[in-house]
Amino acid sequence: MKIDLSGQIALVTGASRGIGSSIAKMLGACNAHVVINYKTNEAAASQVRDEIINSGGSAEIVAFDVANEEEVKAAIKVLGEKHGRIDILVNNAGVSKDGLILRAKSADWDEVVHTSLKGAFLCTSHALRYMLKAKSGRIINISSVVGLGGNAGQSVYASAKAGLIGFTKSMAKELASRGILVNAVAPGFIRTDMTKGMDENKVASMIPLSRVGLPEDVGGAVIFLCSELAAYITGQTIVVDGGLYI
Repeated sequence: MKIDLSGQIALVTGASRGIGSSIAKMLGACNAHVVINYKTNEAAASQVRDEIINSGGSAEIVAFDVANEEEVKAAIKVLGEKHGRIDILVNNAGVSKDGLILRAKSADWDEVVHTSLKGAFLCTSHALRYMLKAKSGRIINISSVVGLGGNAGQSVYASAKAGLIGFTKSMAKELASRGILVNAVAPGFIRTDMTKGMDENKVASMIPLSRVGLPEDVGGAVIFLCSELAAYITGQTIVVDGGLYI
């Protein structure tokens, strides 16, 4: 069964690279019109857009900082007026500032929480008006297994990602009666720029499936949650970690 998202407008934040870019490309392959959000790297975002278009899909890029409410409000208003709808929102944008709590700085907390958690709140609250009008929509928040189990040296990152899971559950209960489904995806060790430098063989030895994940592994879960196959799923966190967190 091929998943077809024709006619749907999908906004993916932080989609210029890594997991976000894979999600955007996979949504494009399923015939959604993909809006690729980026903050500073226009060249990378343009490359993702071009790959989608060259593969027969439809896409555009839009620059805004997810942690800046005025930028979020203005950008989503333009998208809403242009397309008349926003059907899918993937809150993927995030940053990591790892380090022991005794060395953590308040500025690190602000950057991580504002991008990952506040950003999801802002994008969701402004995109919702279009979903509420349509009485349908899918919101997928990209969390992490660290948000479920914690990890030494990642207290700030874990706090933001755990917050996303609580946000997901609350929004799911609030929006179910409006036809809007809200879920989270929690990746484990995924091969991205954020995990560069790690010993993949050592990490793989801890994973039951004996390999580090790929961005496409996360993208597959997102596509499923966007499809009609997941029409009775909301408020859930799908863990994509090769069996690491059991």
